[in-house]
This record gives sequence, structure tokens and C-alpha cells, in this order.
Amino acid sequence: MEKRVLSAEENSVLKKMFIGSHLVFTCFNMTKMEANGFTITMAPAIESIYGDDIEGKKAAYARHQSFFNTHAVAFNFIAGLCYAMERDCKEGKVPGQTIDAIKASLMGPTAGMFDSIFFNCLRVIGAGIGIGLCSQGNILGTLIFILLYGVLQSVLKYILLRLGYTLGTSFIDTIFNSGLMGVATRSASILGLMMVGAMTATTVNVPLNWVINVGETSVVVLDLFDAIYPGILSVGLVLLMMALIKKGKRPTILIIGLLVVAMLGAAAGIF
Repeated sequence: MEKRVLSAEENSVLKKMFIGSHLVFTCFNMTKMEANGFTITMAPAIESIYGDDIEGKKAAYARHQSFFNTHAVAFNFIAGLCYAMERDCKEGKVPGQTIDAIKASLMGPTAGMFDSIFFNCLRVIGAGIGIGLCSQGNILGTLIFILLYGVLQSVLKYILLRLGYTLGTSFIDTIFNSGLMGVATRSASILGLMMVGAMTATTVNVPLNWVINVGETSVVVLDLFDAIYPGILSVGLVLLMMALIKKGKRPTILIIGLLVVAMLGAAAGIF
């Protein structure tokens, strides 16, 4: 594959994105998680690509305000890839839906992979070395931990950002010219939906604790629902929230409403 030479403008944008990517957890919330940080990171690319195209900017900013969450290092690879895809989207080569699908399909697998590498491996190694030295009063323990776990992440963020952009451009060109764009988009969409479904199953829980006493027999209501379909209450809750959001209800209001219902249910012994 021919090595791509980046222009001065592209290098400038990538440097600004790299700096912005360290704000990955800016305004982190349970509704959109890293969406604000991702939008901040993509801002230099969007401004450079769309220029005076106000409608294009609006669509791009709205696109990157969708739910997003992954490891802080993998975050940069996806951002670089989206930079390349936004450039092709501006030229009409890639629809905006493909960018959404690629982001959704990559955030889950990359989060699992990089969490294992950094949280379960490098952090443990760095902490083990650091604690051993610090217990002896050696300040190098702190510095080594920062170097292994902090500085290394920042270096990899820069490398992966550029790699995502350079690979992204050639990748999009290849699959577009070969006619695989439709297949890739559909595959990414399916994988993205699978990841959302997996997140729903593992993070949404309705701990129903309602027991109905009939004579000497006790009936656990949750067991009845699980007999119909395991996790049906969790799925129903997600679908209800989606329906309310589509009707224009604000996520903040829904979260407060859930909190109130949960507190009242807990007080009544239902949850």
C-alpha cells in the first residue's frame, strides 16, 4: 500500500484533534457518555472540512453528539477514522449513516480490547513496580507508574489518531471502488445493533422484588416474567424510554422520573 503523505493542513488538524482528545471525559454523562468529548475532538476536522457549509457542519456536529463510549486510547483511532470518513462524506463518497454505523460497531470491541490491555495489564504492572519502589521511599515509583500508564497512553493516542486517519482514507477508497460499501455499511449497522443489545442486557436491570402471597403460597412476580422471556422487564424499560424520547421527552426528565419511581418502589417493597 502506498504511503500517504499528509498535507500541512491535515497535520495541523490532527494535532488539534490530539490535544482535544485529552478532554475525552468532558461533560461525561450517563445519557451520551463520551459524546461531548468526541465532538470536541472532531471539531477541528469538521471546521476544516466543511468550511462555510453551515448545513454540513450542523449535520456533522449532530452526528457526533450521538451516544459513544470506548477506551480513551481506542477513542483516538476511531476519531482519526471518522476524520477520513467526514472528508469523503463531504465529497459525496460516504453517507453520514455509514459514519454512525462504523462508530457504533467499533466502540464495543475496541473498548473490551483496550480495557484489557491497559486496565488489566499495564496498570497492574505499573502499579506493582510503583508500589514496590514507593514502599521503599523511592519517588521513581510514582514516576514509573505515570510513565507506563499515563505517558504511554498519550503517545499511543497520537499514533492511533494518525493511523486511523491514514488507514481510514485508503480503506474507504478501496471498499468504495470495489462495491463493498453497501455490505460494509450493513455489516457495521448489524454489529452496532448487536453491541447496543448486549449493553442493554448487561447494564439495564429491573430488580423486581414483588412477592404475592396467596394463602400459604408465595409467588415471585419476577419469576413469572422471566418464565415468559428472561429479561423482558429490562427490554420493556428500554423500549419505553426509546418511545418517550421519540415523543420529545428530555433524557434528564426521564432519568429523574426513573429515580422517583425506583425510590417509591423501593419504599413500597416492590424493588
